[in-house]
Amino acid sequence: MTNRQIKSLTCIAVVMAAGLGVLTPSAAAAGRRVLPGDSIQEAVNFARPGDIITVMPGTYYENVLITKRVTLRGFGARTVIKPPVKATTPVNPVNPGTPVNPGTPVTPVTPVTPPEPGATGAPVAPGAAAAPGAAANGRALTCSQADTGICVMGTAEQPVVGVDIRSLTVSGFKRNGIWASHTDRLSVQRVIAENNGTWGIAQERSTRGLFRDNTARDNAESGLFIANTVDREGGATDTLGAVIRRNTLTGNRIGVTVRRVRNLAVYGNTATGNCGGIFVVGDEGEPGAGDMTIRNNRIHENNKFCKGNSRLPDIQGVGIVLTGAEQTVVRANSIRGNVGASPLSGGILLFKSFVGATNTDNVIQDNEVRDNKPADLANQGTGSGNRFLNNRCESSVPAGMC
Repeated sequence: MTNRQIKSLTCIAVVMAAGLGVLTPSAAAAGRRVLPGDSIQEAVNFARPGDIITVMPGTYYENVLITKRVTLRGFGARTVIKPPVKATTPVNPVNPGTPVNPGTPVTPVTPVTPPEPGATGAPVAPGAAAAPGAAANGRALTCSQADTGICVMGTAEQPVVGVDIRSLTVSGFKRNGIWASHTDRLSVQRVIAENNGTWGIAQERSTRGLFRDNTARDNAESGLFIANTVDREGGATDTLGAVIRRNTLTGNRIGVTVRRVRNLAVYGNTATGNCGGIFVVGDEGEPGAGDMTIRNNRIHENNKFCKGNSRLPDIQGVGIVLTGAEQTVVRANSIRGNVGASPLSGGILLFKSFVGATNTDNVIQDNEVRDNKPADLANQGTGSGNRFLNNRCESSVPAGMC
């Protein structure tokens, strides 16, 4: 082959690589590595948009705030993020060269009174607005003071786009394992969220999220929670096709809760050992919650007992509940052995809303619903247009739906 032919082939290869989007090393995403004893937050702060931060195996005691497009990845159960260790005020030692005369009174140390809720310095609920002009600092305080593991937080004017969190464990936080607000295309995959005081993985005011192959266990509220907002009322958010797929949910109050959202898919998940499996929650706001698909989930023996509160009755033995939902398809799920005496107990339940919203135009079809008590299928309330088609079940309220 002549030198001229070699040069021609080289030029063709360069053109093809450019056309196929092959990146040169200088154009590829930069990588950063965090070792035990290092700060994940510091690596995030110094990362450029598009960087990949690899967190090596170990335990990291901190809150992490993400406000730009980065990938944060670890080694699954071997990379653990836990709450920061609270520092204690050291006691000043007595100077041995300055003896205290007998009988001299000692001035007691005045204890520090914790701030009242809502006061300056008090814990801030996730999703609360920061003071004008203090967005970045406000978001950081929101994350750390709320005792949340990883926060991904944008603003209404500038959502955070394309954050990827994968193969990490977030454990033991007072509030949430992962919390996201004002995001687009957030991806959370192969994360373990366990023993957190509110939600395992939660998102509000966001679109096109992907939650796949995660394990959420033993969280005080929902393992996975997707909502329009958590601090005000309002119509359902169009998630533009969010996906909750192939997650394992166990030991939580509720496996998956989707509240006042629409246009998403919940499929291929396993929920067992929770108080309830999947809740779809709407209200009288417009647009209504729904327009979603719940399919091919395995929802078995969610028979843990959870005491009721001001919003919900006791929860036990709950498979799938729709309350205030519209145009939702519940299809090809396996729902077995969910048994309880709660008003919400049973296999698939269209429940009357506490705020007067009705279930309308939902389709319950081709599900295997067996051994659930008090019934495999139940249709309560005054909603219209709901259809129960070709379900394999043994009991229903009212009778005749099996």
